[in-house]
Amino acid sequence: MKNILFYTLFVIGFCPVLKAQTDITVLDTVLLSDEKLLEFSTGQQVHKLSDSLIRNNDPLLTDILNFNSPVYFKENGRGMVSSPSFRGTTASQTAVVWNGININSQFNGQLDFNTINSGAYDEIAIRGGGGSVVYGTGAIGGSVHLNNIISFRERTEHHLVFRYGSFNTIDARYQLELSKNDWSFNLSLARNSSDNDYEYPEDRGENLNGQYYNNAINLSLGHRFHLNNTIKLISELFEGERHFSLIRPSEPRTRYTNLNSRNLLEWNSEFSDFDQVTTLAYITENYRYYANIESDVYSLGVAKNLIAKYDLSYEAGENILINTVLQNTYIDGEGSDLGSNSRNIFSAAFLFKQALSDKFQYEAGLRKEITQNYESPVLFSLGANYEFNDIYSLQLSASKNFRIPTYNDLYWTNSGNPELDPETSIQGEIGNRFSLRDLDVELVLFYNELQQMIRWLPGENGVWRPRNEDEVQIMGIESRVSWEKLFEDNQQLNVQASFAYTSSQDRDTGRQLIYVPFYKVTGTAGYTWKRFTPSLQLLYNAKVFTRTDHSESLDGYVLANFSASYAMDEKRQWIAGARINNLLNSDYQNVEDRFMPGTNFNIFLNINL
Repeated sequence: MKNILFYTLFVIGFCPVLKAQTDITVLDTVLLSDEKLLEFSTGQQVHKLSDSLIRNNDPLLTDILNFNSPVYFKENGRGMVSSPSFRGTTASQTAVVWNGININSQFNGQLDFNTINSGAYDEIAIRGGGGSVVYGTGAIGGSVHLNNIISFRERTEHHLVFRYGSFNTIDARYQLELSKNDWSFNLSLARNSSDNDYEYPEDRGENLNGQYYNNAINLSLGHRFHLNNTIKLISELFEGERHFSLIRPSEPRTRYTNLNSRNLLEWNSEFSDFDQVTTLAYITENYRYYANIESDVYSLGVAKNLIAKYDLSYEAGENILINTVLQNTYIDGEGSDLGSNSRNIFSAAFLFKQALSDKFQYEAGLRKEITQNYESPVLFSLGANYEFNDIYSLQLSASKNFRIPTYNDLYWTNSGNPELDPETSIQGEIGNRFSLRDLDVELVLFYNELQQMIRWLPGENGVWRPRNEDEVQIMGIESRVSWEKLFEDNQQLNVQASFAYTSSQDRDTGRQLIYVPFYKVTGTAGYTWKRFTPSLQLLYNAKVFTRTDHSESLDGYVLANFSASYAMDEKRQWIAGARINNLLNSDYQNVEDRFMPGTNFNIFLNINL
């Protein structure tokens, strides 16, 4: 906690000094660092989660996406390590993008979604399909975007969420937004903790050593001057500690702490038909793992990531956008089993977008990386949208994407393989969208071929080493349905549902990859009547295989959550409510012998002033 207090005072105290460079795309009064998410997603579906949905759900990113996206999550128990599978890929093939910067771990190439507190962000978006041309390594199955928004309009707003529930679980989030015509200040504070001592179903025991806590601080500053220049600073600190749950009471109790920081400084300047954005980002990872909490001995990993990016776009007339992005990334990392290593990666991307009419637009992109650590392929992306009429539109996209070898893959002591090549994928998708009055339907068919997939396999001497080994063929369907209806007396009904079918097979064996379900279904329904709002969430995950030979599996399961809230004033500034999770008391696991909790509850208070 001392680190967080010091960090807050440091950032606030040095704000005048650091006011120098920021990303700002002037969209009236709303500025978003990750502008490429909107500008260069032609042919792909991007879904944003509303701020009300974020505030009304449990804070960890796993909980929100599990019930509101087609992404499957493998959790080692509630609040423990959480790994996604997006469109049949692995956790390291899903990119997490923070304000336009890829923040996947340098150690294992993935991000633990239970180390992300949603209370720190203004917007969370999900983008299916490849995105390596824009977002780099790991954007193969899809990408998840965490954004902080700068707004230049007269306002002073306070948002407070307080939630208390089973297992002594506390969720507290506060957000302050201050802005005028030429400056903006946002501050977010979030705390989440739990004893996490739930009972296993059918008298199997109790979740031992599962307690955790995390704190997140996010600060955003923006200043607009001389009409065409804007600067922005975004800074975030996440501190967390988890005691990993035990499978058997006789096991030693372990502990894991991590301290991650993300800092972004951008300057946006517009002149004539050009728009340039200069970005400096500094990202750090720091973890310690205690194999026995009774001992002071620990293993550690520290990675420092310095990114310099120059983005220049040119509007060639009203309907053509040309964009070049140059980026240099320097990474310095060390760990107990890695030694000390560094690598420098330079990348250049070229993006082109044209609207041939109000109904048809297309885009194309190329990217190439240069580094001494591996041979990087030339990446490409193509996309097109065509709106036939007010009811039906068609989207098409194709791309080549990749994932670079991680620090663990390259440098692990006595096992790392410096000869590894990046994983690559060729993929395409066809999207269909139907809009009819209050009904909106999306249907996406996708195909993906993964090559050079990195696997850790035993060698001749019995030592496990990573190799470019597997080829995987993925195909599937994603669909979304949303319906909204307004009635008299300010009554409103909202219904959303999603369905995903995914076949992700090893080309050699023809078997489905482990921890990839064939089916996932979600559904949400909410009804507002005057000041009262009940809502229901449903989730179905089909069974998953836990062995590559399909000799063992985990059964599918159905989850249901029910909540009800009441607005204590007409402006809905004070809202109180309660939520029941796992209403059906389903007995389920996401990982073998890692039981999830049965029925549990929480009460909450949301204040918006």
